[in-house]
Amino acid sequence: MNSVRQTQITVVKALAAVVAFIGIMGFVFLKEPVPFLMGLIFGSAISALNFFQLANTLNRAVKMHPGKAQTFAVTQYFIRYIITAIVIYVSITAPYINIIGTVIGLLTIKLIIFATNLFNDKTYYKNIFKRKEDEPNGR
Repeated sequence: MNSVRQTQITVVKALAAVVAFIGIMGFVFLKEPVPFLMGLIFGSAISALNFFQLANTLNRAVKMHPGKAQTFAVTQYFIRYIITAIVIYVSITAPYINIIGTVIGLLTIKLIIFATNLFNDKTYYKNIFKRKEDEPNGR
């Protein structure tokens, strides 16, 4: 349980760093940076909350009966999708929130999770660059 919380904290810290970097770049390169920054903060905050909700769902579903766990997990899945749809709708309708910033904020946490898991495993790269001739059985 403690390792799950530690993973959550690590991912959210990385999210904050990446969002700060993207926000600075948006502030430097955009003519109207405030709506972009609002969308970026809005999207990344909702993305982090969805990430915490996913962890909570998985921790609770593991302790349930398989049939009930499946129903619970699917219900929570659709709730997260509905929340994301509401966020995108609000971003489209509100003039002070940029939709592109919101979408970038929503996707950033997924890219961070992918990157941390991809770059964390050194054996993955060893297996990629290993040649077939180097294997003992020759296959």
